[in-house]
Amino acid sequence: MAPKTDKPAAGKAPAKTTEKKVKGDKKRKVTRKETYSSYIYRVLKQVHPDTGISNKAMSILNSFVNDIFERIASEASKLAAYNKRSTISSREIQTAVRLILPGELAKHAVSEGTKAVTKYTSSK
Repeated sequence: MAPKTDKPAAGKAPAKTTEKKVKGDKKRKVTRKETYSSYIYRVLKQVHPDTGISNKAMSILNSFVNDIFERIASEASKLAAYNKRSTISSREIQTAVRLILPGELAKHAVSEGTKAVTKYTSSK
């Protein structure tokens, strides 16, 4: 596991901060960690309604999602650069998914992604 640094990784938004009042009018910043935990939990409940998940397992799944996101985003970025484009489109993401994920998993991911993009564009 890579050591934590003070500055955020390239392409990632910094954690949001809120101010909390403490005794004596001192303000202390509380940083919020952005995770995929709530989304992972929702999907778990859709698939297995009576199954729970431990904090350790949630942390592992969150790391997994971050890792896959990073791989797909960097591959899509390379693909856009090869084609002299400055914007990553759904086409680059789709190609990156096909390159990174193996066989059947890539097919399912592409079909789900296409479905999500279609749903989004039709709701606009």
